Amino acid sequence: MGIGMGTGMGTGMDRRAFLVGALAAGAAVGLAAAPASAAALGTQDWMAGLGDSTALQRMTIPGTHDSGATKGGLYVACQNTSIAQQLDSGIRFLDVRCRVTGGSFAIHHGSFYQDLMFGDVLVACWNFLAAHPSETVLMRVKQEYSGESDATFRAVFDDYLNNRGWRPLFRIADSLPTLGQARGKVVLLADNGGLPGLRYGDGNVFDIQDDWNAEPFAKRGMIENHFRKAVQQPGKLFVNYVSTSAYMPPRWNSDRLGPQVHGFVDGGEMAGRTGLGIAAMDFPNTRSGLVASLIRHN
Repeated sequence: MGIGMGTGMGTGMDRRAFLVGALAAGAAVGLAAAPASAAALGTQDWMAGLGDSTALQRMTIPGTHDSGATKGGLYVACQNTSIAQQLDSGIRFLDVRCRVTGGSFAIHHGSFYQDLMFGDVLVACWNFLAAHPSETVLMRVKQEYSGESDATFRAVFDDYLNNRGWRPLFRIADSLPTLGQARGKVVLLADNGGLPGLRYGDGNVFDIQDDWNAEPFAKRGMIENHFRKAVQQPGKLFVNYVSTSAYMPPRWNSDRLGPQVHGFVDGGEMAGRTGLGIAAMDFPNTRSGLVASLIRHN
């Protein structure tokens, strides 16, 4: 990922510049007609239907919990699709868990290596955003299964940015950008004390529901109440973990929660509501139409 990556990144940037220009030209033409809604644009380009001034805090953003966790068996796996497939399906929030190993980040869920490196995640994001420059990806980055110091974690992250050529992919700042400022970028949500940028979980910015060990019936109420709070008390970035590992494997719990959450999102109480926040899910693809239903709340 050294010299070759530098060349590839230049090509990617040229392509992105062309695609951004094409998107802008298309948008200018579209102004004469009715703008497409987010839902009408499909899962790959749904953010193109939203204005540049849109606040991320006022959006409804489908996401995945433990996004890289596809290995390890029934009690470990939280997803059965790749990062690239998740992005294509409409997912725009990734929960990325990194173990420091050999000067790089390996993607882990607990002790289980996911046959995936941080660079693989970044390649998937780069390729997706180069092809779909209207979109942005919000990425929580957290240390997992390694006890290295914050300074060491930062040094490895900085190596990805500066020596491996990934800095142009990221939007790193101390505050949330507008959608326009974030398009074509990965917005870093730093869940490690050493990382730069916006601190994930900062109570001035975030409101997070993440009771990962609640029984599904109790978790359902927590999820619904967090959606209600996002609608009733807008301002912060609401993150709503639609997942639990209580008593049963994540897949079994998602099979119970998915239909219930889908019914609530599509129900009368949420009709016409926007700004439900981030919904971080296990196995979202197994509930047909759930991601599309969330996108419609933009």
